[in-house]
Amino acid sequence: MTSSREELAGEIQGRMIRFIAGAVLYNHAVSAKVGLGASDSQFMTLLQTYGPLTPRQLAEHTGLTSGTITGVIDRLESHGFVTRRPDPADRRKVVVTPSLETIQEKLVPLYAEQGARMQEVLATRTADELRVISQFLADAIDNAVAPS
Repeated sequence: MTSSREELAGEIQGRMIRFIAGAVLYNHAVSAKVGLGASDSQFMTLLQTYGPLTPRQLAEHTGLTSGTITGVIDRLESHGFVTRRPDPADRRKVVVTPSLETIQEKLVPLYAEQGARMQEVLATRTADELRVISQFLADAIDNAVAPS
């Protein structure tokens, strides 16, 4: 166990980096199993988090070019993970919508064991500890920025 606050903060940061690296590698492996590119599944995460988005909104969230966004949407659509639909607010635009049935069928089973393991870890914590962990993660998310 570390003794100083600085050492503990460094330990937490190091563990977060290892956790993120593991999650990224796991997502890459899942994407490969279903025939997608390494980062394609992250677009589905964005759509599940924010709901249907226009290609422009996806570009804003990811910092990618419109051409790259189109390629990702094309791949996701060809595998049945998303659909393009007319934007109800502006019929000249399209929104990209996750296909929940396909996600449930093809992706959820690949994450089931990982989810069960996380539930086992969380079950060992008290409600107060879970509140602290949840607040820490919320603060980390709120303060994350993309490289410029």
